[in-house]
Amino acid sequence: MERPTSTAPLQDGTWPGTWYLDPRRSSVEFTTKALRGLVPLRGVFHQLTGSAAVAPGGQVSGTLTAKTASVDTKNTRRDQHLRSADFFDSDNHPDIAFAADAIRPSAGRVTVTGTLSVRGRSKRMSLDTTASRDNDREVGLDAEPMEGAA
Repeated sequence: MERPTSTAPLQDGTWPGTWYLDPRRSSVEFTTKALRGLVPLRGVFHQLTGSAAVAPGGQVSGTLTAKTASVDTKNTRRDQHLRSADFFDSDNHPDIAFAADAIRPSAGRVTVTGTLSVRGRSKRMSLDTTASRDNDREVGLDAEPMEGAA
């Protein structure tokens, strides 16, 4: 069953409060453009934390954190290499974090803008997000990075 999507609750203030990520029902997945020119590499981070605060006027702030040591590409040797200093450097940089500081409803979707921090480097970026509310206690977000946006 698909969840109904709408940006109206963000605009009219019916989603105010503090929301917490449910790590059992959440995932951060990634796909590379291509691995050595062959096929795209797909992976997931299994350990996540996050929360968001929604003000009555629709202003949003929040953080999503993924533990770099939880990377899983279904290949143990590759995952160990991704955790090494060559890539994520999990021993020295245990987290990838996205801190949201702005939200803008547009055409039935929501653009979330914030700062992504990986290995001590930060970059502004925007996520094209679909927001839906299942009930009084659950909100669903599906997001993808926007090309060239921030």
